Amino acid sequence: MLLSELTTLRVGGQAERIVEATTADELVDAVLDAQSRGEHWIVLGGGSNVLVGDEGVPGTVILVRSRGVERLPDVEGSRRPIRLRVQAGEPWDALVAHTVDQGWAGVEALSGIPGSTGAAPIQNIGAYGQELAESLVSVEVLDLISGERRLVPAPELRLAYRTSAIKQGWPVVVLSVELALEVNDDARSRPVAYAQLADSLGVEIGDRALLAGVRSATLALRAGKGMVLDEHDPDSVSAGSFFTNPIVSESFARTLPPEAPRWAQQPDPPALAVPLGAEPAPPPPPVESTVKLSAAWLIEHSGITRGFALPGSRASVSKKHTLALTNPHGTATADEIAQLARYIQTRVMSEFGVALHPEPVFINQQL
Repeated sequence: MLLSELTTLRVGGQAERIVEATTADELVDAVLDAQSRGEHWIVLGGGSNVLVGDEGVPGTVILVRSRGVERLPDVEGSRRPIRLRVQAGEPWDALVAHTVDQGWAGVEALSGIPGSTGAAPIQNIGAYGQELAESLVSVEVLDLISGERRLVPAPELRLAYRTSAIKQGWPVVVLSVELALEVNDDARSRPVAYAQLADSLGVEIGDRALLAGVRSATLALRAGKGMVLDEHDPDSVSAGSFFTNPIVSESFARTLPPEAPRWAQQPDPPALAVPLGAEPAPPPPPVESTVKLSAAWLIEHSGITRGFALPGSRASVSKKHTLALTNPHGTATADEIAQLARYIQTRVMSEFGVALHPEPVFINQQL
């Protein structure tokens, strides 16, 4: 089977062998079997955040197709009493739709994000002022070193902006995730934390809105950017945002044009350990504040327009959003998409001195 049939970018060569895992046990068995063979193998969920090379993948591709949403016993007295255990292969947006229908708040602004639930903590998915980290309690993983299954509390994942310990190379496979969600009598959302979403809802930042309204508004905003999978929308043939928003030092940010959008980031306080009876240690030197920039603004102001394509290339920038690279006719190659990405990186670096980092995972493909 061509992996282009299993990815939202519709690129990717032949898979040597495909195994479909419909339960967590089958997923564990498939991974351990591939390991025991000493062959190359990868795990593939919804295929929405990957760029697979045109030469395909040698060895085994394990498709995560496990399903199940289990409500765990409520935590009495907790602000977030709703606990869910969700299997890794459960489609993410179907899960969000379910939580909204039930009146449970916590992931409503993550509506419309394609892919599987098991991939969500790897990327620490986020949108419109929400991140998975706010609701994630733990993940069940298969440890590839010990071959054992274990439950990992969310803090051990070191979740940060679009990354985690798993994405950084921790050798585990996600089997399921546990979420903690809120419930209230009038089915209201978590406080709205993103200006564009607040404007769409007609509320102020920090206000709560009806869960169904937040989901509808989020889906509409994403669709307007080609970020909701739609067979009738060629701009949705993408991997979503191809670049993350750069985080730079505050001093560097001051060298950029004043109109460049930026958001101050709060640094984590340093951990201090002082033995009992010892004199308090001197305070550590101050950490320079960081600033998040808008990758879309940098791309647009480096001269890359919506719909831009390199001469003769079948890959293009989305006509709706410069952060998405698309395969609008389904005929582009992975090399063409990578070439376009490199060109954009070069333009932004030349114009602003900022390095753009790709968001998708590259499989048998170099950028």
